[in-house]
Amino acid sequence: MSKLNFGKGIVILFLALSACSGIWAQGCVAIRHFSTCAGNNLESNLLMPGDLQIGTNYRYFKSFRHFRGTEEEPDRIANGSEVINHSHSWDMFLSYGISNRMYASLTIPLVINTRSSLYEHGREERNMTFSRGVADIRAGAGYWLLDPEKHQHSNIAIGAGIKLPTGNFNATDIFYNVGPDVGSQTRPVDQSIQPGDGGFGFTIDLQYYARITEKLYTYGGGFYLFNPRETNGIRTFRETLSPILENESIMSVPDQFAVRAGLSYTLNGFLSGSLGMRYEGVPVEDVLGGSEGFRRPGNVLSLDPGIYYMKNNFTFNLNVPVAVRRERPQSVTDRETEMITGNPRNGDAAFADYLINVGFAFRIPSRTVVDPDLMESFN
Repeated sequence: MSKLNFGKGIVILFLALSACSGIWAQGCVAIRHFSTCAGNNLESNLLMPGDLQIGTNYRYFKSFRHFRGTEEEPDRIANGSEVINHSHSWDMFLSYGISNRMYASLTIPLVINTRSSLYEHGREERNMTFSRGVADIRAGAGYWLLDPEKHQHSNIAIGAGIKLPTGNFNATDIFYNVGPDVGSQTRPVDQSIQPGDGGFGFTIDLQYYARITEKLYTYGGGFYLFNPRETNGIRTFRETLSPILENESIMSVPDQFAVRAGLSYTLNGFLSGSLGMRYEGVPVEDVLGGSEGFRRPGNVLSLDPGIYYMKNNFTFNLNVPVAVRRERPQSVTDRETEMITGNPRNGDAAFADYLINVGFAFRIPSRTVVDPDLMESFN
């Protein structure tokens, strides 16, 4: 197949399949920011040898709706006791084409988080804690199982990567009405807004696309983060709230996962839209290593609409996943406490209604692979 025809196929894939963007955790305080290390967008991984793609993805959510199991606790909002997290994060990523089938990626995340609560400040007044900085850096590589030149309309890629403990996992702030003589005290902020988790992890990921009709494609992808370290040694101070929370006095280093799938439709030569489902969360127990310490396991199922624009070497995507089901299952420490006390125990977690993901990327090709006249036919 000629380089020209291969380039034409890549252009079509960019336009129709950019819906398979990277997966970001949605608004549960149990789920901190994370995205797969093997590239944040499908088009970032459809690279010719020597191609370079740089970009950023911004994510925002506000979590405030409390759940135990799948049941919401609306009284928390009614009586003003809800915990409110605002999370802003930016993934700065770079992808490089090693060959037309193999790619590598580096992601440097930055975060700014705030958390407003009553219970962490003596239950008498609402105060806010804050964290910011570099989160856990990820690096990885992936491989398309089928030759993109021969299989332009369907393919599947597998990838693997590492997560480095570069983010601060002991960020602190001032907590009020909890120190000596009911004064203020500097403590670690809640696990949900810590920039890092303190663990060296590794990921596996998968993504695919397949053409159904000329303009309609199906897409999918997912990742799993393995965090073998059990706890990171950082105190939560939860045992000061109640003696039964002694087993939650140290932060856990949990695994994390996400999957998404759906349909993408090309509206014109440079714009496409998608609609799919997204499922993500923190498991109750890790696959590798122990699962003791404090964590808020949780999962979110979301309806995931998106729009995608590409012109020349520039791409833009916007996704707004809307939660349709939220669950905070019983944790390992919940089970332990229930066995000791004989009383039912299931902690709560706060979730968002929706999540905003916005991404920009620019490709620096190693050489011209598409004739300008041909490119014009898609614009």
